[in-house]
Amino acid sequence: MLPPGDFALKDTSPVLGHVGEKHISHDLVEKMQYLYVRVVKARDLVAKDLGGSSDPYVKVKVGEGYPAKTEIRKRSVNPVWNQVFAFGKDKIQGPTVEITVWDADKVSKDDFLGFVQFDLTEISKRVPPESPLAPQWYKLEPGRKGDVHVRGEIMLAVWWGTQADEAFSEAWQSDSGGHYHNKAKVYMSPKLWYLRVNVIEAQDLIPSEKNRLPEVSVRVQLGGTQVYKTKVSANRTNSPFWNQDMVFVAAEPFEEHLVLTVEDRVGGNKEEVLGVVKIPLKEVDRRIDHRLVNTRWFNLEKNGEKPFRGRLHLRVCFDGGYHVMDESTHHISDTRPTAKQLWKASMGVLEIGILSAKNLVPMKSRDGRSTTDAYCVAKYGQKWVRTRTCMDSFSPRWHEQYTWEVHDPCTVLTIGVFDNCHTKDEPGEKVSSGRDNPIGKVRIRVSTLESDRVYTNSYPLLVLQRSGVKKTGELELAVRFSCTSVLNMMHIYFTPPLPKMHYLHPLGVIELEQLRNIAIRIVSLRLARSEPPLRQEVVHYMLDTDSNMWSMRRSKVNYYRMLGVLSGAIAVTKWFSDICQWKNPLTTVLVHILFLILVWYPELILPTLFLYMFLIGAWHYRFRPRAPPYMDARLSQAEHVEHDELDEEFDTFPTSKSPDIVKHRYERLRMVASRIQSVLGDLASQGERLNALLSWRDPRATAIFITFCLVAAILLYVIPLRVVAVLLGIYALRHPRFRNRVPPVPMNFFRRLPSYADRIL
Repeated sequence: MLPPGDFALKDTSPVLGHVGEKHISHDLVEKMQYLYVRVVKARDLVAKDLGGSSDPYVKVKVGEGYPAKTEIRKRSVNPVWNQVFAFGKDKIQGPTVEITVWDADKVSKDDFLGFVQFDLTEISKRVPPESPLAPQWYKLEPGRKGDVHVRGEIMLAVWWGTQADEAFSEAWQSDSGGHYHNKAKVYMSPKLWYLRVNVIEAQDLIPSEKNRLPEVSVRVQLGGTQVYKTKVSANRTNSPFWNQDMVFVAAEPFEEHLVLTVEDRVGGNKEEVLGVVKIPLKEVDRRIDHRLVNTRWFNLEKNGEKPFRGRLHLRVCFDGGYHVMDESTHHISDTRPTAKQLWKASMGVLEIGILSAKNLVPMKSRDGRSTTDAYCVAKYGQKWVRTRTCMDSFSPRWHEQYTWEVHDPCTVLTIGVFDNCHTKDEPGEKVSSGRDNPIGKVRIRVSTLESDRVYTNSYPLLVLQRSGVKKTGELELAVRFSCTSVLNMMHIYFTPPLPKMHYLHPLGVIELEQLRNIAIRIVSLRLARSEPPLRQEVVHYMLDTDSNMWSMRRSKVNYYRMLGVLSGAIAVTKWFSDICQWKNPLTTVLVHILFLILVWYPELILPTLFLYMFLIGAWHYRFRPRAPPYMDARLSQAEHVEHDELDEEFDTFPTSKSPDIVKHRYERLRMVASRIQSVLGDLASQGERLNALLSWRDPRATAIFITFCLVAAILLYVIPLRVVAVLLGIYALRHPRFRNRVPPVPMNFFRRLPSYADRIL
């Protein structure tokens, strides 16, 4: 087990600053120097093939490092490549850069066509370059052996730059190995809509058996996975009625059809298709509020034939007033509705510099040694970003900066670190079956950040495994939130967190969770089809797909969280008990004086209360958090969790364990659930006893209570309220020698009131 200090957030002091005058957006990262080589084209090369041409390609080698290669241009003596190579200065192991041209040969060794060499000390340094250096023609020189069969020229540009250079994103990069799936990429989530289908009725259906009352239902399907079915119509006629709503998730561009199948249950589980309706999603109406769209009648078809077989009455529309959930509401990053007409202007900008990581754990083996190929994924709103992969490094340095618009400060940025298991996949190749395993995750709530302040911290990367919590490294980030309008941001705090449609016509909790799972599946499939793909396991990890699965550990977390919430009330109760017990006579006397003042001047009660809260808040300002929040292993109950509980948490659904293990876990779950059941029962009993005061379920108790109420009403009418308050206060604060250890009379009376507990089987 790691010591607690290893799980803590650490302050860092990276050397941040503008990478270049025209690259203000790169002021949250450190400057990284690269040697850029742009290979544009060549002309008048020697023909090495029998057909009077060559298959040329170029090797770029810096020092003793492994050379980078351009693509091969088939049958050409005037090839065009226009490719850029970026070599990190920290990886350059020599004084020269050598560009050689070769003719690819499948049968024998590749033929040498010439080379150009530059001395690194002679290359003018441009840090950062205002624009890529203009390419020039260079004459190809023969090899060291004096090869006379060399001619032609090559157009090149060689310069020093930084990661802010315009050519960096498209360049072959030495620290990522130059592989296709290792480059940085920005992705956008597909735009998701809720599709509402109201199946109203059908008319003039033609069942196969005319002497039998039909049992008609409608099966509604969108895509291959979203299938819902109406109940069987209560009126068993040829014109059934349902008026049943269904909600689906659809993503732009709308290329699918909504398929409605009218079915008649003819016996057992057998169903006969009476007709089908196919509706292209492109033809569906859209709405931004709760106003009803027009209904339509659709003729039923069967087996592609169009003779009249009845018709179906539907109301179908896209609900643009909702926000389609694909994240948990606890760490949501976007709350805007789907319809852009309802969007409001952004109120700030969130910038993040993904600097580096250190002490990453080995994630796989390559060539008989342990290694890690790490990259980061950040998600906020609809925008996903992925850094380049730093090959074979336990302390990768990315120094990439990204920006998001902020529309709501009470949202969460998520950054995950992954090991790339597809470092050699290329476009058009069959994708390997490995999974990009997570190394850790960081969440930062925007509202916890001060405006225009740069936070530089090293976040612990924690992963929960079957063996327990494990620290897999540290991720260094630079984060800044800039607010464009303070008034607009303050106004947002008084508006509902979600769009109005979630409150005017709310969706059920279970329905929302089902729709969220569908939305996650759609997003993961779309991003997996991008080039290069953002894989499904990465999307699922970032969106916490299994956050609602049962876990003994999470149950303990919520239990201790509840205790933490109640700790304030418990502390106040204990303080008041100490006052009543006169443990500190001076404090008790001061409380008596304050109590008498408030009773005599009741108009001071509320001002005193609010002033007291103001003073507490002002005092706590000195102890405010100085760093963003981070994943807390202790809060997550991950430091001392039992191995069997972790094994249960990582079990599949349905379970893959033996019956004996399942039985043991079931018995344990029953024990925990019994405690929860007892607590909920006690809370319900207290509420039922309150109701019993006036319900005459206990005639004697109700008679006593209403008699007490009558006497109290008379006394309170006669005796001034201040006198009553003073008497009650003095009685509550009386000295311990006047106290009795038995419960007070009101508590005894309340506990004797009846509840429904004795009526439960």
